[in-house]
Amino acid sequence: MMKKIYKLVFGVACLASAFLWMGCSDEFLVEKTNYGNLSPEIYNDYTGAKMRVEDVYLRQLPNANTGLTYRSPSAGKGDIQSQSTEEFSGLSAFVNPDVEMTSSSNLTDWFHVSKSTSSGPWGEIRNCNDIIAGISSSTLEDEQKRELLGQVYFFRAWQYYLFVKIYGGVPIIDHVQATDVSQTQGTIVPRSTTKECIDFICTDLETAADMLPVSWGAADFGRITKGTALALVGRVRLLYASPLFNRSDNTERWQVAYEANQEAITALKAGGFGLAHLNAPGINASGWSKMFSDFNSEEAVFVTLYNKIHDDNAAHEIYRNNHWEQSVRPYNAHGSDGMSTTALMADLFPMADGKKPDEVGAYNYDRLKFFQNRDPRFYRTFAFPGVSWRFEGDPTTLGIDFPYVGTNYVLWNYSWYANSEKQANETLSGYGADGLGTHYKGLYVRKRSNDFDMTTPTPICLYRWSLEGNRQGSFGEGAMPYMEIRYAEVLLNFAEAACGANHPDEAIQVLKDIRKRAGYTNEVENYGLDVATLAADRGKLFGAILYERQIELAFEGKRFDDMRRWLLWDGGVNFGQVEGAPASWTLSGFGSNTCTYLGVQPFNGKRRDNFEISAKVFADEAQGKDPITTRPAALDLKTDLSTQFSTLVDFYEANLTRKHRRGDEAGKVVTFKPKYYFIGFTSGAQNNNNTLLQTIGWADVVHGNINGTFDPLAE
Repeated sequence: MMKKIYKLVFGVACLASAFLWMGCSDEFLVEKTNYGNLSPEIYNDYTGAKMRVEDVYLRQLPNANTGLTYRSPSAGKGDIQSQSTEEFSGLSAFVNPDVEMTSSSNLTDWFHVSKSTSSGPWGEIRNCNDIIAGISSSTLEDEQKRELLGQVYFFRAWQYYLFVKIYGGVPIIDHVQATDVSQTQGTIVPRSTTKECIDFICTDLETAADMLPVSWGAADFGRITKGTALALVGRVRLLYASPLFNRSDNTERWQVAYEANQEAITALKAGGFGLAHLNAPGINASGWSKMFSDFNSEEAVFVTLYNKIHDDNAAHEIYRNNHWEQSVRPYNAHGSDGMSTTALMADLFPMADGKKPDEVGAYNYDRLKFFQNRDPRFYRTFAFPGVSWRFEGDPTTLGIDFPYVGTNYVLWNYSWYANSEKQANETLSGYGADGLGTHYKGLYVRKRSNDFDMTTPTPICLYRWSLEGNRQGSFGEGAMPYMEIRYAEVLLNFAEAACGANHPDEAIQVLKDIRKRAGYTNEVENYGLDVATLAADRGKLFGAILYERQIELAFEGKRFDDMRRWLLWDGGVNFGQVEGAPASWTLSGFGSNTCTYLGVQPFNGKRRDNFEISAKVFADEAQGKDPITTRPAALDLKTDLSTQFSTLVDFYEANLTRKHRRGDEAGKVVTFKPKYYFIGFTSGAQNNNNTLLQTIGWADVVHGNINGTFDPLAE
């Protein structure tokens, strides 16, 4: 029998070479075959059992390219969630006042997806349950069992976490269900309470942590560690302590979250994890920027690895590419036009003294010269007219639209217009400089770019650049790792829990460490933090932590979750509008309004508009008609910026203006309905499980279309 199994599995999967865990690698993800429906005997052999575990990694690791799916959270692009935050304009279904999400229309299904037992979220859980049962009953050595089972327990908990953060309580299935029995024989499982699900997830993760090492060898970097499992416990406990689930501000939940994140930090430190480049931040946050391109990084707590292999090849190497670089690079670098962000994002980053732009500090914020004297992370998060953004490659042979060899690339994405009327019209585009033409953006997202302005000497290029033949474009075959959980987030999770549990000094120290790594100098007192005020005011300290998360974790897919956890669209004051909502949904803690408590404005009622920098004088909107004939040297991020600002500032003042560009649809503002804090099930999901009670505020299509009765807050 084993010989037969190996013909099916090992005979293919042993083609895996060491390219995946090592360097630009993911060895265990090589073979894309689904190893389900195999004889249980496969688990009696360590190699066969390990291949089953590696199938779980292949299926369930977060995906930097697809982003938001049932198996992967938002990865930083402009999806339905991030387009509900400050990061991207465009009214998603969550915030469009003219769109109503219901169980039968406009509602994304992250729960049901497929009736297949081998695909969809329940297929992932079934796969994990099958492997847990198979390994547990196998003849493997106990140590081998523990090593393999720990990884699978993590991924089962991961899939349940993705459920619970959206829906609250869901059915708990912790064993393989038969596929040939009727509903009356127990395959249809009702929803468990949110608390039961939280406890189940954390039990799985604690079981995993008990089985896993604090670190693996270099060849296995990227596997789940003890610290990874405990870091997810910390994130889950923080979720449950947050106002979304903790309306009364129960301090016991904060204490549990505090202890969970503290334990995670201890385990991560034991495994060699920490803030990457903490003691060598480099110039202009170059160390902070470099960590997104580092392999074997101490920052990477839960990471998906990629490579820049073009095709499966004779060496049995399997391509697995990250397309982020292609997504962010401008058109005239032969990228995919780039990703633009909002004016809100440009205007909210701190100044170089750590103060918000609207606070009294050492610098006065000027919206035209928005780039001057900002937090070091600003220059690694955004790209704008007059900054270098070097790369490996030479698109100049493609024509005049591509004026720079990559190693000399400078972004000059200002625009010009034919006349003042067109320039004043917020709906019209002009013409972009340096071959950008109609492809220019106002403010580019630069974060997580493997650019050549990070360090000297030039860093290793992690993408295969080619003018033709690459998937997704010239930068499309990238090997940049994608960190779903990084050490900075674990620290910020700890800081938030510490604040909630009344340990303000520990929370403030985290904020100092985060800003120290970003490159704040000793000349900035307390890294720009008003320590005395934060230590004395719990609400303001919470607000400072959330603000730091917004900066540190920008374009990493975390903001939507933070806004939901803290009810930031309306402060949590409108639950009375949700049909059937009980009194327990009313916010009794946090001053009965989280926005007021934190000192922020509700996001409902706001717009996400954009901006561009355009020439003051006018000219024909065509190639070769640029009305600006002389430019200064661009900002070089590898040298001190403080000595470079003056010439670029003078250039902006003399030649350029900041133009308001419409982002969200005219006449509309962000309108997040209170029932969206807990998403309901689609009609398809309910029809597949007739015991699946609908969430309060959503129509229950299998029980006479009545209002939902399931309460995510009930224990």
